[in-house]
Order: sequence, then structure tokens, then C-alpha cells
Amino acid sequence: MKSLLPVLGLLALAAASLTAQEWTRFRGPNGTGISNVKSVPVKVSDTDLNWKVALPGVGHSSPVLWGEKLFVTTCDPAGGVRVLCHNALTGKQLWRRDFAQVPFTPHKFNNFAASTPTVDADRVYVLWNETEHFRLAALDHQGKVVWERDFGPFISQHGCGISPILHQGMVIIGNEQDGPEAVKGSTRSGESSIIAVDAKSGSTVWQTPRKSAVVAYSTPCLYEPKGGPHALIFNSRGHGIYAVAPDTGKVLWEFPRAFSMRSCSSPIIAGDLIYGSCGSGGGGNYVTAIRAGDVAKGRPPELAYEMKKSAPYVPTGLALGDLVWLWSDSGVLTCMHVPTGETRFQERVGGNFFGSPLWVDGRLYCVSTAGELVVAAASDKFNVLHRYALKELCHSTPAIALGRMFIHTENHLVSLGGAQSKQGK
Repeated sequence: MKSLLPVLGLLALAAASLTAQEWTRFRGPNGTGISNVKSVPVKVSDTDLNWKVALPGVGHSSPVLWGEKLFVTTCDPAGGVRVLCHNALTGKQLWRRDFAQVPFTPHKFNNFAASTPTVDADRVYVLWNETEHFRLAALDHQGKVVWERDFGPFISQHGCGISPILHQGMVIIGNEQDGPEAVKGSTRSGESSIIAVDAKSGSTVWQTPRKSAVVAYSTPCLYEPKGGPHALIFNSRGHGIYAVAPDTGKVLWEFPRAFSMRSCSSPIIAGDLIYGSCGSGGGGNYVTAIRAGDVAKGRPPELAYEMKKSAPYVPTGLALGDLVWLWSDSGVLTCMHVPTGETRFQERVGGNFFGSPLWVDGRLYCVSTAGELVVAAASDKFNVLHRYALKELCHSTPAIALGRMFIHTENHLVSLGGAQSKQGK
């Protein structure tokens, strides 16, 4: 437990800024998966549910929130994407906006509502695709479409799953598509790039070309080194782990040999170490940890270590203090010592997972594909504290705001926790 002592100071320093931020993107503030809420119970029961509402259609996206408004997407399996706004306190639907879509056949574990929106004080931003169209739309908080962009064809065997983020008044999206090595037997290759558009108008601020190798589903985050320029971090098969200047899109550094397969999980930042994972449905998954490049000193990124046993493919882990936790698709939870890469434990939780874990008050919460909410101790000792059955397919990661946890199962929205919950019961 000594390794977690610095966490208390870290959380105290961050508490004010975290409290002021809403859960505006996939995995919350900067994609860390960390919340300072203390009103989500350890042992969840039916009495901890604030509400549960049925949704029109199906979806795998995570909820995002601004104030008391919760935004989520669903889809019609026959085609069509829906943006929904609910009151986060009552679950009541406030509005719904439908977008037409030419249907196609995604991967069997995917659907047309897999991308998590992002939201600011004025608008919510939603991403989806057809084979010939990759679309980004901005809606105001009353559901009116403010602007819409079409970035052209989206070439992928699996469909879309990329989530946008907001930074400095821009909407940032990854657009790394399948190339010849992924689309075997086809002469058509995607035109890949990363793109920043103005949040108010939708006009392009910058666009950085990328080579098309294998579609990437990694959601970027911001790296803020001491004494160096801030950078957006992306993961992909084509370029490995790389850093981009947020204002210009200029590539600052790359570690191109980070991955030999598709990257689905998002970057994890732990000091000057950055983690990413890659894999396939057939296995062979592994995690790469690199030491970030130093632009000021002209130092390129370098390999720190790799983890190849029971590594995650789709779920994104999280780091706090000098520990990192990795939750695999097959239900194996690994705790590693960040500075050394030493494995503190690697144990089977059970179940299968596409959602990512969240850190809440010293605990990890993760939802299995069968809809089981698993609670484990966020320490260097393995300890499953509780399991709660939602009893419905779930491929999404929860959101946490207003002292509550919000979970998007395939057909429902669920709110649990808050002041009425009895902690540790």
C-alpha cells in the first residue's frame, strides 16, 4: 500500500479542477478514467438505482454529461443514428435527434452507435459513419443541429468506434483507416488523417495526413510534460504511439514500432511513461510502455518495457500514483509498478469485457459484456469486493458525475449511487 500514499496528495491537488469539470468525453477528464466522487457504493444493490430507462434502439457508446444534461447515442440496426438528451437526475428524455444513415454490416460486436460523443457548455458533438461517409455533427443543448461535416469514405472491416475530444475550442478526431494490409483482396484503401475542426463553425483548423495501415479506435488525450510543450497523444498500428502539437497538428515525435496489430484502447499517461495496447480477435495482445520524447532536449521516445501475458486489447487501463491497472478482454486484472514494469499481481476476475475500468474512491469499477458490474480494490493486492448483475449486454464504459454513476447497457440507461447510497454496506 506504500505505493498509493502519493495518490492522496495528488488527489488533493486535483480535487478543485476535477470538481469543476463535467464528464465531457470518453473516460472523463482527459480520458484518465479517474473520478473524485465518493458517493458510489462499494456494494451495489437494487436500492442504489436512482432510475433505469429504456432507450430507442441499441448502442455501445458511453454517456457524457454537462450539468444536469446527459447525452448518449443509439441506433436502429437497420440504419440510422439517434442522439438523446436526458435529465441526469430523473432519467426523463428531454429531446431526441435522428440522423439518416445508409446501413452497412459492421463487426458482430459493433453497431452504428459505438462512438462516444463529447460535449461543452454550448454543444454536443457526435461522430458516426457509413461506408462512403464519415460524419461529425454539432448540436446545441436543445437538440438543434448547428453544423455537420462529411469527411468522405471510411474504409474499415469493423465499422466506426472512434470518439472525438475537445481541446482549446477545437474538436479533435482520429481518422486512421484500413490500408492494403488490412483490406486483403481489395484495391481500395482508406485516406487517413487526424483532424481538428473549429467547435463553433465546424471549419477545418488543421489536418495531418497519416498512412493507412489498420483502422485505429484509440481516443487521444493530452500529455502535459514539465518544461515542454503540450501534446495530443494518439495510438495506431500505422504510426505507433505519437505526439501532435494541438495548435498546428505538427507531429512532434513518434514511436512507430509500438504495435504490430490494431490499437483499440486509448493512451494511458503515467508521468513520462505512455502506455498503449494492440491485439486482434485471434489473440497475441500486448501492452507497450514508452518513455515520451522530449522536444525541448531533442530526445526521441524510447521503449520502457512490454507486457505480453493476458494483456488487454479493447479495454483501456488506468494509472494513478506509481501503479497501473490493466483489465483484459478475458477478465484478467493486472497491477504493475509503473517505474519498473514489475507485475504486482495478475489474477482472473472472470467474464469478458469491452468496457474500461474507472477509479472511484480507491476502487475499480468495470462492466462485463454480460452486464455484471465488478468492483475491485485499486491497490497492489488483488481483491474483488463486489459484483452486481445489470442483466443486459453491455459494451460501454460508465460515466460519473453529480455524485452518480451512469451506465449505458445495450438498451437502457441506468443511474446509481449518490447521497442516498449507504457506503460500504
